[in-house]
Amino acid sequence: MAAHDLFPSTEAYETGMLPVDNLHTIYWEQSGNPEGRPVLFVHGGPGAGASPDHRRFFDPAAYRIVIFDQRGAGRSTPLGETKANTTQHLIADMELLRVRLGIERWHLFGGSWGSTLALAYAQAHPERTSALLLRGIFLCRQSEVDWFLYGMRTYFPEVWARFSGFIPEAERDDLLRAYYSRLMDPDPAVHMPAARSWSTYEGACSTLMPSPETVAAFGEDSMALGLARIEAHYFVNKIFLPEGALLERTATIRDLPGAIVQGRYDTVCPPATAYDLHRAWPAASFRIIPDAGHSAMEPGIRRALVEATERFKNHA
Repeated sequence: MAAHDLFPSTEAYETGMLPVDNLHTIYWEQSGNPEGRPVLFVHGGPGAGASPDHRRFFDPAAYRIVIFDQRGAGRSTPLGETKANTTQHLIADMELLRVRLGIERWHLFGGSWGSTLALAYAQAHPERTSALLLRGIFLCRQSEVDWFLYGMRTYFPEVWARFSGFIPEAERDDLLRAYYSRLMDPDPAVHMPAARSWSTYEGACSTLMPSPETVAAFGEDSMALGLARIEAHYFVNKIFLPEGALLERTATIRDLPGAIVQGRYDTVCPPATAYDLHRAWPAASFRIIPDAGHSAMEPGIRRALVEATERFKNHA
C-alpha cells in the first residue's frame, strides 16, 4: 500500500441489528481481522451515518474494525428519530455494542461530531478506551454552533445566502429554531426541503476545493434527513452536556494516547477548537494539515489519518 492511499476495499465478515430500547435498533458490522486490534469508527453529523469506505482507514490484517450507525442515522431505525436520542444514549449504545462483541478495550476513531462523541465516551469510560484518533475537532460549544450557523458565510457567502435564504427573512435572526421547526414537521413536503438545504450547506463547506460529488451525497434524502434533523436536535439541546464540558473533563483522559488531525482551512470546525483540545490533552499528537479543509476524504487528511492508524495498530 502506498503511504498516501486508503487500504483496499474489504467486506464485512459480520453484520447485525442491535435493539437498544423499544424504539431504536442500531446497525453494526465487523470487518478486518477478528483477532486484530479492536477499533470503533464513530461517524459524524450527528446523523450522517457510516459507509463501507470508512473501513479503509484501517489495515484489515491488523485491526478488528467495528462500525455502527448511531440512533436515527444511516441503516439504524427509525431514520431521523430524535426521541430517546441524546449523547448519553449514544454512549450507552457504544457500551452495549462493546459488551455484545466481547471487546475489553478498543481504539476510538472519529471526526467532526465523531470526535465529540468519541471524547464523551472516553471521558465516561476511560478504562474501556485504549487510544483516541480524532479529526476535525468539534466540542459543540455555543461559539462553534454559532460559527456553523452564521460564521461560515465569511468564507462561503454565496452558500450561506442559499442556506439562510431558505428561511423567510423575519425568522433569520434564529436560523437554528427556524430550521428545527421545519425539520421536525411530520410532513415530508416540509421537512425534506429543509433537510436538503441544511445538509447541502454543510457539504458545500466541507472541502477545500469544490466537490460536486460531496454536495450531491449530502443532498441524498436519507443522508439529508438523518444529518439535518438530528444535527439540529443536538444543537438545540446543546448536545445534552453543560457548556464546555468536554474540554473541562479532559483530566479523565489526560494519560490516554491519541492523535489529533486538523485541516488548516477547515471551515466547518475551525482549527482553534483542535488547538484548545491539544493544549488540554498533551498526551495526544497534534497535526495541522496545511492543504485541507474539513472532509476526512481530502488527500492530506486521509494520508494523516492512515498514518495515525498505522502508528497505533500495535498499541495495546
